[in-house]
Amino acid sequence: MDSQSLFNVKGKVVLVTGGAKGIGRMISEGYVANGATVYISSRDAKACEEACNELNALGKGKAYWIAADFYKEEEIKRLAAELAKREGKLHVLVNNSGSNWGAPYDEYPSAAWTRVLTLNLHRVFDLTKLVTPLLEKTATPEDPARIINIGSIDGLRVPALDTFAYSASKAGLHHLSRHLANHLGRRNITSNSLACGPFESKMMAATLKNFGDQIKSGIPLGRIGSPEDVAGSCLFLSSRAGAYVNGATIRVDGGSSISAKI
Repeated sequence: MDSQSLFNVKGKVVLVTGGAKGIGRMISEGYVANGATVYISSRDAKACEEACNELNALGKGKAYWIAADFYKEEEIKRLAAELAKREGKLHVLVNNSGSNWGAPYDEYPSAAWTRVLTLNLHRVFDLTKLVTPLLEKTATPEDPARIINIGSIDGLRVPALDTFAYSASKAGLHHLSRHLANHLGRRNITSNSLACGPFESKMMAATLKNFGDQIKSGIPLGRIGSPEDVAGSCLFLSSRAGAYVNGATIRVDGGSSISAKI
């Protein structure tokens, strides 16, 4: 029961959506640095290619990319089919792709709901369903296949910013993750979510620039999340150490969601 075997992901095949940038990039590096074969996918083919070049320079695992526009259902189907053709199996699915939309309540557009819910929630279910046969190829009672859904603490609390569709989508994602855990657990596939706090990412860049010090002051640990924090959580959930964790929502936020404001 040594730590190397408990947290070992060497040789596992992992798909990380939105894996070229931000939190997804952090997660992808964690897997590659520990010997996994990682497929990253997003709309930005150039960013995917650049990320894979950087990841492959680590010299441990392998990184590949399949560009796909997750707003389009046919693109999700193509991604799943391409992964099946290349690997024929999948050990870990990390549903990370997401979008946000902020606008004052009285001006909040209907289009925001369609866009944010499609990517943050609807396509998570679509892609998970499509790759379930690939997950079943690797799933055993002792070493289940894993689904990790990247949620947010804004799906647990009411955010200060007017991001109505985003917070609702992440709350929905946390519950969808539990629903999947109940259904797919019977197929030896676990489903868990990470409720992430602030990390350095494109989505958070403007917020951290304008309110970084204020955000840090509200986090008991006094800092923004690091790549090791989110990658480590994923490695735990993907390895033998996390094999019996199913239906959990793990807060990776430095304690910000439980910090009293008054």
